Amino acid sequence: MARVDVSIIVPVYNAEKYLERCLISIVNALKEYNGSSEIIVVDNMSQDGSIDIINKYANKYPKLVKPIRCTTPGAGAARNLAIKKSSGRFFWFVDADDEIRHDAVSMLVDEITTSKADFVMLGMSKIYPDNHRDIVHAPLSTSNDFRSRFIRSELGPVQVFVRKSWYVKNNFVFCEGMIHEDMEMMPALILYTDNFSSIDEPLYLYHQNINSTLHKVKWDAHYFDIFPALEGLYARFSNAGAINTYYAELEWFFIWNLLMDSAEYFHKFKEGRGGRELSRKMLKKYFPKWRHNKFLKNVNIKTKIKIFVNYYI
Repeated sequence: MARVDVSIIVPVYNAEKYLERCLISIVNALKEYNGSSEIIVVDNMSQDGSIDIINKYANKYPKLVKPIRCTTPGAGAARNLAIKKSSGRFFWFVDADDEIRHDAVSMLVDEITTSKADFVMLGMSKIYPDNHRDIVHAPLSTSNDFRSRFIRSELGPVQVFVRKSWYVKNNFVFCEGMIHEDMEMMPALILYTDNFSSIDEPLYLYHQNINSTLHKVKWDAHYFDIFPALEGLYARFSNAGAINTYYAELEWFFIWNLLMDSAEYFHKFKEGRGGRELSRKMLKKYFPKWRHNKFLKNVNIKTKIKIFVNYYI
């Protein structure tokens, strides 16, 4: 397997509406980078025209685009397979319905090479259907509270540019067969390195797709995956001996995900109502004094009221 500098990994499931836009942005960014690279496009058993688009780009750029097929459902399995198949020194996950900025790869390679970091965290731009944009900032790696912010940041796989040798050495693997697989692992990355960096630029263009896994209008039993995901994350911190050091950060992560994000689905769908009691039990088990969390004290009163209402109803 020929070694390259950068592997861009794109998991694909029924993304024909957006995939070409995504691949065009990656190809353009890699042309500007002008270093050795590959695009690994993972078809995760799509049932639409995604495979035709993948084949089109594989034929157009045979030395650049490498199509593979994953027969295990879910983005976690697709990412895991792609990592095994990748040959880059660095890799970056890009979702099939999003884009990257034209100068993103050049900036990220420069930063990770200069800083000798194991990963570089990056900012992104959330793009809504009306083209309104919100900037999601990356905390500065030079700030004293970078580790704390990293753990609390609701970090997605697309927000880090990663050195593969470090990732493999630490046996990072996404859970398969579930959603929230990124939540189970991403905040724990910071526990395994002192070499990290960040670029507070919106290098990733995150399109708010109402048809995505976490924006469905019908109940999905996988919404309950939040519970094993959080248990897995707690276990990672425990295994690393980091519970006491980052107790408040982990506690806040549980509060936000159980009483804000997932609470939306538990209240919206009758099938999810059991999630309310499961959320209460999880907080009582792991963080019985969560009401005194120092980060909870700093949120605005409207958010604080919503959190408490979602706990008690």
